[in-house]
Parts: sequence; structure tokens; C-alpha cells
Amino acid sequence: MDMRLSAEDEAFRTVVRDWFRDEYPRDIIARLANGQTLGKAQLSASEQAMGARGWLAPGWPEEYGGPGWTVTQRFIFDEELERAGAPNVSPMGLLYVAPIIYTFGTPEQKQRWLGDILTGKTFWAQGYSEPESGSDLASLRTSAVLDGDSYIVNGEKIWTSDAHLADWIFCLVRTETTPRKQDGISFLCFDIHSPGVEVVPIITIDGGHHLNRVVLTNVRVPVENRIGEEGKGWSYARHLLSYERTSYAHVAAKRRQLIQLRKLSAEAPWGDDLADQASGFRRRLAEVEVQLDALEMTVLRALAPLASGQAPGDEASIIKIAATETAQAVTELYVELAGVYGLPMFADRSRPDWRAGLEDIPAFAAPAIASYFITRAQTIYGGTTEIQKNIIGRQLGV
Repeated sequence: MDMRLSAEDEAFRTVVRDWFRDEYPRDIIARLANGQTLGKAQLSASEQAMGARGWLAPGWPEEYGGPGWTVTQRFIFDEELERAGAPNVSPMGLLYVAPIIYTFGTPEQKQRWLGDILTGKTFWAQGYSEPESGSDLASLRTSAVLDGDSYIVNGEKIWTSDAHLADWIFCLVRTETTPRKQDGISFLCFDIHSPGVEVVPIITIDGGHHLNRVVLTNVRVPVENRIGEEGKGWSYARHLLSYERTSYAHVAAKRRQLIQLRKLSAEAPWGDDLADQASGFRRRLAEVEVQLDALEMTVLRALAPLASGQAPGDEASIIKIAATETAQAVTELYVELAGVYGLPMFADRSRPDWRAGLEDIPAFAAPAIASYFITRAQTIYGGTTEIQKNIIGRQLGV
């Protein structure tokens, strides 16, 4: 694999880097650098800034508003966004449901939804997992019964990321009971504020509100909101998941973390009595850097089919495992470096003054410990590591 960039790609990188430095909202980057969490207003402002530049949907086809970038340019853009310290886009609309809509949706559905996603005006949630139907997603039980020109939906979705911020939700629902559980599943989209939809917060171990339980009680969804054919939702979901799992890598963000860890460890007062501990820490840091290099190469291999308009390759499952395990390894280094300063937990980091009274605690400690806790879930959500290994085994014929 030739990793050298062309002169055109290097020029493109300069344009993107300069834009994030000079034109992207500085208050958002400052907020993240201060360890604060972002609310819907900041996430929307970030996406609208990129949308105004025409850069919010790098992977979309030009006919639907994408910038027409090559796979290499898209990779460069992701790198520069994360290198600048800007937040990644909310993936549910832009990365997950939009490809389903423009690939399988009707002209009316494309007209109705894609424009608002592309401009950052609407946020979406993903209604997939259910109690007892997480990794075995095909066993889902949320029902959708046809009633005239609408479906009546009843059931429950769980671990629904950012449903409390969403305007719309896309769900897999069972429209027919079939011998093969992957059949009889349909793909519905509906306003999350519809009558009968209840969003119940789930506060995670890091003290944050990222996840929710979504209870659906006699929710009326127009048939026109179904994507594709009835009973074919499983095939559409598989198309989506290949894109979802390649989006987990965040290589540049992890490199940024490793640079910070190297700087922090160099400044730490190890002392002679901690010399062995310091040496061991730096060895583990180097091992994670090698692990990240391997992840980057795998991402590039998986993205190569996109250059010819195909879905990501079978490496998508490998990326899911490698990316989430690398993320955990990085945050484990932060925990080790924080030591006793990692003991306090701060649930509310939405305020600019959240550090008041914590001047004696290293600035990186509280956000790093929160990240450590939330990355514990990364090898579970989006398809557990065990399930991904089964997929890899089937591809190998094991």
C-alpha cells in the first residue's frame, strides 16, 4: 500500500486545516478543551458551520449534496477535524440513516429528510437494540401492525444514543412473524415527539446522559415513512452496519490522545522511586501506538472499496474490534497516569466553571476517567466483540 499523498491531496489537507483553525467556531473547541460536555446547541452549531462550507457529509454522493471527495480526501478531512479538537458529527443522521434513505428511499423521502440532515437542522436516533435483543438483534420484538395507511407500533428500544436530543428516530420493527427471524423486519422512520413515544434517560457509569430507553405505546407511523419494502428491513440494516462499524476508528483523535499522554507522562514527577513505573508506562504507551498503526492500516483497507462505489469491505468487523479495544487501551493509560487524582467523579461538566475548587487536581484527570468508564461499553454496543468474531469466523469459513 502506497501511503504517500499526492500534491493535490496535500493541498487539500492545507485547506481543511486552515479552515478549522481560522473559521470553525472557536468556542466549541475551547469548550471541549476545558473538559466540558457539548449540548444540542453546540453540536448543531458545529454541524451547521461545516454544512455551510459544504463539508458536513463527506461520504454522500454529489447528487445528494456530498462534496465529491475521493476516499483519500474524506480520510484527510476526518483526520484534520479530530486533530483540530472539533467534535465528530452526530452519526445517526449523517452516517447511518442517510445512506439508507438515499440508497433505498423514495424520491419523496429523500426530499423530505436529506436536506435537513445535510444542513444540521435535524438530529436522529437509532432504534435497534431492545431488552434481550441487543447482540441478537434479529430477535427483536417491537411490533408494527398495519392499520389502514399507518402502522401501530408497540415495544421498547434500549441504549438509544442521544434520543433526548433527537428530532426523528429510525427503528427496526417486526411486521410479520416468520420461521427465519431475520425476515419479517421492516425499517420505519418517525418523529420522536409523536404521541406514544416516551424517552427515559439512562445515566451511565461516567455520570453522563448519553443513552436512553425509548418506550413505544400505540405509536401511529404513516406507511409512507417505511424505507423500502415491508419485511426487508434486515437487509437495509446490514447495509447500514457496515458503514457504522468503519466509523468507529477515530484514528486521529486517538493519536491526539497519545500525544497528550506522552506530554503528561514526561511532565509527571516520577522520581527515582517510581523510575520502574515510569519505564513500564512508556513501554505500554509505545505498544498502544503500534496497535493504533495497525488499526489505521485496517481502516484504509476497509475503505478502499468505497472508491468504486461499493460498501466497506469485510474488514468492517475487524475495525469494530480493533478500534474499541484500542480506545479502551488508551483510556487505561489515562487512568494509570491520573493515579489518586482519578478518584473524584464529576457528573455535570456542562458549565464553564465546573473546575471551580479543583485547582489541585490535574486538568486531564476528571474528563479522562469519564472517558475510561464510557469506553468500557465500546466493545458491547454496535455489535459485541464476541459477535464480530463470529462474523469474521464465518467470512473465513471457520
